[in-house]
Amino acid sequence: MKSAKNELLQFLAGLVMLIAGLFIFSQKVVVHSSFLSGFSMGGIRMTSGLIIVPLIIGIVWMFATGASFASKVMTGVGVFLILVAIIASTSMHLTTMTLYDWILILVLIFGGAGLLAKVLLVGDYKEDEHDRGGYRARKTNRRQSGSSYTGSTTGAGSSVDVEAELNKMKKGK
Repeated sequence: MKSAKNELLQFLAGLVMLIAGLFIFSQKVVVHSSFLSGFSMGGIRMTSGLIIVPLIIGIVWMFATGASFASKVMTGVGVFLILVAIIASTSMHLTTMTLYDWILILVLIFGGAGLLAKVLLVGDYKEDEHDRGGYRARKTNRRQSGSSYTGSTTGAGSSVDVEAELNKMKKGK
């Protein structure tokens, strides 16, 4: 039970560290968009007014033809181009910060992610004297064989079938 509590504490500590690091990082990033002044894609400079033209053509076409498939595609392409233009015209910059701030952010983000990964992905690989595979190997072997739980005893490496022992106890032996 102590191991489960320890894993829960590690998980919560990792989650808090990751959230705190991402929050501090988001406070240090400045996002700027210049959509109204246009954007350049592939060396071609386009103003924001030109991007809206396919959307306008698609909407007019939909009203004129009664929402044909081609007009819906044209409207969808217009919306897609507007979204691409907004994303392409967005720039992000880090504000000036001290080395201490930067290291703190990195430790919180990657340390928290490491603790989360340790709890969620690694699992319990404790090995005892007689079973070199550990918990995960025993669990995998049980699934593959389809048998009941077989655990190691403190003796000379022998195994005890739990169901057989329970049946003996029920019979009174």
